[in-house]
Amino acid sequence: MPWVQGGAPRRRPYHVGNLRAQLLSEARALLEQGGRSELNLRALAARAGIAAGSVYHHYASKAALMAGLAASGFRDLEASLREASQRAPSETPIRTAALAYFAFARAQPALYELMFDAALMTDPEAAAARDSAFAVLEELIGKAPSQQGVEPDLIHKVALAVWACGHGAASLTLAEGVAQDSPLMEDVIQGLEVLFRRR
Repeated sequence: MPWVQGGAPRRRPYHVGNLRAQLLSEARALLEQGGRSELNLRALAARAGIAAGSVYHHYASKAALMAGLAASGFRDLEASLREASQRAPSETPIRTAALAYFAFARAQPALYELMFDAALMTDPEAAAARDSAFAVLEELIGKAPSQQGVEPDLIHKVALAVWACGHGAASLTLAEGVAQDSPLMEDVIQGLEVLFRRR
């Protein structure tokens, strides 16, 4: 039923071909403002100003929406790491990668938490986006002076260690509300640099 005239909210204009991207953007805003409890398809439709059926056309369920959000988050993380890779000094790629990772986690904490939800880890789209982001991190780690001449298989393991350590530290600081200027992040980064320093 069309919106009535005279004071009732009007639907926002949207471009049909770009609706999926717009829905993800609105879903992110819902997620960051109210957490997962506020994230449902009807609320998303209301926020976007469209009919609920239009949302269901792109996302059949809340689980599908969350998987799409996770994949979108990993793509953004990949972009952040790729940008960091392009500006990383040759002697500090691990530091540059870690700072980019932590900055991403702090900027969108609810999305970051959702990205690593165990229930979404096997979703094909989210998994592919996660692997693509990790590949950029692995490439960045491979530039470190300590990794020159190291076998690719070992570089892969080092990248896994940095990824796991970064995720653990980021999750810890977000869960415990560690201040932005806390020395914890710097301590973690220095620990990684020492751990993977050329002997």
